[in-house]
Amino acid sequence: MITYNELYEASRKERYSEQLQNLPKDFISSVSEYLKEKRSMSSKEDDAFSDIITKTKKQLESATLLFRELIIRRRKKILNLVLIAAETGISRQDFDNMLDFEKELFNELMKCVDFSDKKLSQTLNGEQDKKKKNELILFKDSVAEFVGLDGGKMGAFEKGDIVNIPEEIAKILVDDGKAEYVKE
Repeated sequence: MITYNELYEASRKERYSEQLQNLPKDFISSVSEYLKEKRSMSSKEDDAFSDIITKTKKQLESATLLFRELIIRRRKKILNLVLIAAETGISRQDFDNMLDFEKELFNELMKCVDFSDKKLSQTLNGEQDKKKKNELILFKDSVAEFVGLDGGKMGAFEKGDIVNIPEEIAKILVDDGKAEYVKE
């Protein structure tokens, strides 16, 4: 389990360094265990130990603030690394210093940046997304639940239902005689 001094030292190193600091792989679980123990000790109501309980509560509060500050600083550094990596690539050392959940965060943010870059590139090249159009149809027959083009379930629909659905599906249903277009 981690101690208050170790948590303080980790936070201090993170604060005064440009690079992500290397933390033990079990750092989060150690902090969790430490905070759980301090909460347990501070919740005891015993007058004989009131000074100890008061000190424990203050230490718990300080440790919680230190941990939050540490995580916020690490997130800021990861966001900065995402911006740098999007333009140039990432230093292997920085990636190695990330905790598992931080690596997931980094990878998801990189996917978002890549998607955004693709959209920007398409717009700059004059390519526009083809807007999917919906059609308003009236069901002439009942139709059981079915799988839509995106893999999601659609329906079931009853005779007389008026539904706004994707153009491609509406065409299939109208061609099969199960529905008809509603004129606006």
